[in-house]
Amino acid sequence: MDFHLDTLLNLPNVVVDSYSNTLDAVILKLQLINDGINCPNCNEYICKTHQTRPILVRYLSVFGQLVYLKVPRRQFYCPNCQTSPTEPLSWLNKKQRQTNRYQEYIYEKVRELTVKQVSENERMSEDAIQDIFHKVAQSKKKTGGYLND
Repeated sequence: MDFHLDTLLNLPNVVVDSYSNTLDAVILKLQLINDGINCPNCNEYICKTHQTRPILVRYLSVFGQLVYLKVPRRQFYCPNCQTSPTEPLSWLNKKQRQTNRYQEYIYEKVRELTVKQVSENERMSEDAIQDIFHKVAQSKKKTGGYLND
């Protein structure tokens, strides 16, 4: 689509395929540009896609609008070990509905403001904000730094 959006997102192996918007949200449909992955079980390079399930993931807001990424979650088939691993993404942890960058942002905001204020600003529940804060705090304890981007 437009390389400027790709550059602004700054996510590895990703291009913006298209976008749509509503009154208060922008949805960027992503395309993953790598052909395959190394199987986490046997390390064989695999490029046969078993299935793709798109998910909607929260990203940093821009110009007062919420931003969501429509991410194609690809599952590959490894004929060598007969497994179907899901493609790992360095900027999105497994079973997560927010990018690591967005979670970092929430963590920093909660350090400045109250959970209630962040909840209102981000239009998310207080429980979701607290969960993100605690998850990032735990990760920082373990690694001593930031989440992967």
